[in-house]
Amino acid sequence: MRRSMKLAALLTAGVLSLTACGSDDDGESTNEGNGGDAPQSDVKVGMAYDVGGRGDQSFNDSAAAGLDKAVEEFGVDSQESEAEDGEAETAREERLRTFADAGYNPIIAVGFAYAASVGKVSEEYPDVNFAIIDDSSLADSSNVASLVFAEHEGSFLVGAAAALKTEADHIGFVGGVETPLIQKFEAGYVAGAEAVNPDIKVDVTYLTQVPDFSGFADPAKGKTAATGMFDNGADIVYHAAGGSGGGVFEAAAEAEGWAIGVDSDQYNTADPSVQDVILTSMLKNIDVAVYDYITGVVEGETPTGVTTYDLSVDGVGYSTSGGFVDDIAEQLDEYKQQIVDGELEVPEAP
Repeated sequence: MRRSMKLAALLTAGVLSLTACGSDDDGESTNEGNGGDAPQSDVKVGMAYDVGGRGDQSFNDSAAAGLDKAVEEFGVDSQESEAEDGEAETAREERLRTFADAGYNPIIAVGFAYAASVGKVSEEYPDVNFAIIDDSSLADSSNVASLVFAEHEGSFLVGAAAALKTEADHIGFVGGVETPLIQKFEAGYVAGAEAVNPDIKVDVTYLTQVPDFSGFADPAKGKTAATGMFDNGADIVYHAAGGSGGGVFEAAAEAEGWAIGVDSDQYNTADPSVQDVILTSMLKNIDVAVYDYITGVVEGETPTGVTTYDLSVDGVGYSTSGGFVDDIAEQLDEYKQQIVDGELEVPEAP
């Protein structure tokens, strides 16, 4: 069940679009699902997604799953909004201010691209709690929680999986936007592959460069990049490219190769036509981080500072849906334990 409010009176066309969680087809809020025994909470959560928003089958959807669980369990009110490709920083700021002015507290920003906006707006609203995913630059703020992940550790495991499964000793990596964060995925993936086979060939490409963040929402570019790798001899391609990953899956299907998903278990969310080419996915449990954060708010213990989700707490990992890595799971789990025990140190930069 979800309870929601409309913010139409507060919205300015062209600045942002807020979407109510759990609205019916007419856009009105609904309380159907749990009847009169549904939980009720005074907490109102504002969720500001990055480009692609709910429905990207990756990064944003993982955050949405955490919100959905909190709404279901605690009965919090929630509103959602997503960034537009190429929008100005002022639009991100205004999105956060709109939430704050409407009484939403906490406000969760999904993605490092919100760092400057959260930094500015959190100072303007010192009594409002903010959380940001994938950025720790605001660690000293008294009203901001930084929820970060050891993406390099999870990527190490899927890199090892790729090296164990490749028949060509040639694999690839497609990053959405070349930033230090996405380079963590690349670094871990390459390190994992080379731990299995020091001589393996790894092709690497990024779809766009900062400040162009369209690389996270351009399946056509993702397909072109992956097709080039398959044509060049790679037989497995890992993507850390958000919504652009759909194109990587299509390229893998056409090349009769393998693809590796990211952030969520993409075997369960991708189009059925490409499901059987998804070898595994690097799990980045943003849903757990979002749910844990909202739980703290509901219980009156709002988190601040930096919380890191790594392999030791299953904040990252790899998926087994489809059964394609069942035969190498023991080896992957051995690598995981070595990382957790500190026997293996995974690089965070290429």
